[in-house]
Amino acid sequence: MILIPAVDIKNGRCVRLFQGQMDAETVFSHDPVGQARQWEVEGALRIHLVDLDGAVEQKPRNLGLIEKIVAAVSVPVQVGGGIRSMETIAHYLGIGVDRVILGTAALRDPDLVRSACASWPGRIVVGIDARDGKVAVDGWTETTETTAVDLARRFEGAGVAAIIFTDISRDGTHGGVNLEATRALAEAVSIPVIASGGVSTLEDLAALAPLAPLGVVGVISGRALYEGTLTIADANALFAEKSRA
Repeated sequence: MILIPAVDIKNGRCVRLFQGQMDAETVFSHDPVGQARQWEVEGALRIHLVDLDGAVEQKPRNLGLIEKIVAAVSVPVQVGGGIRSMETIAHYLGIGVDRVILGTAALRDPDLVRSACASWPGRIVVGIDARDGKVAVDGWTETTETTAVDLARRFEGAGVAAIIFTDISRDGTHGGVNLEATRALAEAVSIPVIASGGVSTLEDLAALAPLAPLGVVGVISGRALYEGTLTIADANALFAEKSRA
């Protein structure tokens, strides 16, 4: 299991939202490129980029900035937000992005996910964002009737590299990861799971670590890292210790 720091981009800045509300943002940096570099210096093994503007407008809005970030760091970068076509996926992979995250498209255009997995094995991640267990789409502006587990099961055997599972009610709240929902998802599919939403302290990571044997391979954190209640170095040390135990 690894900690993956998040760089969420909105209007060219690094922000964190509260429970996915676009009008409830906290700006943490005006230099996303520098922030990504900083996470790498602090020991990040992978960086999670989200084009928040793209997620809402349903098309990439920060391509140039994301390209600069990818060029500025040497660790793998995964990108999501507003990706709806093979052409966009190809563009991101072409500029050096390691993995592309399909969220809304996974629900509305599952054939895109399957085609992308076939074209770029190991490079496609499905992002499942849930509010009260139900999948939310279009930058979390619409909640559907599809459950997170049902959506995940649709891609069993499709070649998806991982599923990023976010509990929206925990996102940006420092409330801790939804362990029960994360466990249920990991037990429901054989696809590796990355947890997201609510990470606040090292204790939160310690509580999540026992899910590693179920296939939970990582956890994304943003606000806790920006506010200093958690460090990448401490997370790396914790997970290294747990893996040796």
